[in-house]
Formats: sequence, structure tokens, C-alpha cells
Amino acid sequence: MPIATADLYDEREEGIQSLSLQLRSFGRRAAFDGPIRTVRCHEDNALVKAALATPGDGAVLVVDGGGSLQTALMGDLIAASAVANGWAGVVINGAIRDRVAIDGLDLGVKALGTNPRKSAKLGAGDVDTTLEFGGVVFRPGARLYSDEDGILVER
Repeated sequence: MPIATADLYDEREEGIQSLSLQLRSFGRRAAFDGPIRTVRCHEDNALVKAALATPGDGAVLVVDGGGSLQTALMGDLIAASAVANGWAGVVINGAIRDRVAIDGLDLGVKALGTNPRKSAKLGAGDVDTTLEFGGVVFRPGARLYSDEDGILVER
């Protein structure tokens, strides 16, 4: 069971970042942690799908969709692929769809919200690059911790 983020923050204050962005929780895993992998994309989920189709080995995919709620960057089929490939969770600065189906999956998901509209599939964006949103820097390989209180990331 992952350590509580409040306790972890108290323990490591200066060595950890706290995400101020208020994300909604989806999926059956309320708490999850793991090394970060990243995708930057805008209303195009081809890179998200490709990343989650690879072995996750307990990692967390952080997706910076620029905060857009115009289209969903992950749905139930991509989330099921993440589960099948051993990902611990997905954090999306953007929207998901198929919320009810995703809530039944053994995966931790944090996202801004939902939108049934599907995204483009052009493959535009970046993979495994440093991201920054919500006052936090997400570096590939750094550890992310998430629970009901929020998200922490190693500096």
C-alpha cells in the first residue's frame, strides 16, 4: 500500500513537490505511485495509446494535454491496455471518457474531468520529456505518489 501523501509531505517537505491542480479521481486504485513516464499532446491521444500499450512495470504516465477539456485523451480501451501492461496509474492534465468503465478497472487515474468527444489520432506531441503544470515539474524517472489528498512528485 502506498504511503499517505500527507505523511510523505510532512516527512520530506523540501524534497517533494505538491500539485496544486485539483484533479478528479477515477479507476479502482485510489492510491498509486511509481516512476514517471510522460507524454505532451493536445487533443490527440495517439501517443498516450502507444505509451500505455508498452510494458508499464508499475510506472505512472503523466499526460500534459494543456488543460483542454475539448476532447478525451483516454477512454476505456486505452485504460484497459494500461492495466494489461502493468501501469500503476495515469495522470492527465485534460479529459477522459468512458468514466464508468474506467472506474471498474484496477488502475489509478487522475484527470481534470470527462468529455465523450474522441480526440485526434495524428501522433502529434512529445514522449518522455520534462513537463510542468500545476506548479510541479514532472521529470521522466522521478517518483510520483497519489492518493485521495493529492499528488506529490520528487524534486
